[in-house]
Amino acid sequence: MSKILIIEDDLSIRHFVTTLLTTQKYDVIEAGDGQTGFALALSHNPAVIILDLGLPDMDGVDWINNYRILINAIIIVVTARDDHPSKVAALDAGADDYLTKPFNSGELLARIRVAFRHVADKNSVSSASDEFLYRDLHIDFDKSRVYLKNIEVHLTPIEHQILLFLARNQGRVCTSRMIIKEIWGNTITEGDAQNLRVVMANLRRKIEPSTTQPIYILTHTGVGYRFNDE
Repeated sequence: MSKILIIEDDLSIRHFVTTLLTTQKYDVIEAGDGQTGFALALSHNPAVIILDLGLPDMDGVDWINNYRILINAIIIVVTARDDHPSKVAALDAGADDYLTKPFNSGELLARIRVAFRHVADKNSVSSASDEFLYRDLHIDFDKSRVYLKNIEVHLTPIEHQILLFLARNQGRVCTSRMIIKEIWGNTITEGDAQNLRVVMANLRRKIEPSTTQPIYILTHTGVGYRFNDE
């Protein structure tokens, strides 16, 4: 499925992106506001959504917060907001990628290709078995076991939970806040951030061939972590 939904109120930008994507043989549908975008997302089931944050009827971050649980698409935020808090808020809410305007056409197309690869990978994994395999790392979700080069890796319960969370979100930047809420619950303290750094360092020592040049769990400085998908 190569269907893409664009939710963008600026008509000139929307038409530009639509033209760009249709020339690449994508099936594109458009919405100029959040409510229309949500209705189209439900009725057309796009694989990828390109979302502006400055919508006329609601903020884009609120759109993600309200509708993420109901929509299975990859969400790529494309916005003029280039400040760090906006990026963290969008990713925390459930966006999968974040691109600022003005953007390079080639970069947008590259991000979309990655998104479709991610969709294909998720479909192939879910249809085959409840297992995850990337390079030398193998996770058996059913048996709650982790193997590196076919040798079982013994993780603490917290290390195991974090690894599974990142693996299930492969290719998506997971903010530190998202991980803390997933592992430690909704009450987040300053100490939790330090705990996460410590646990992540321990986890990397167990699965990475080099902790200074990780190949599995990548750091996005000031934002969070991403399980490599390249």
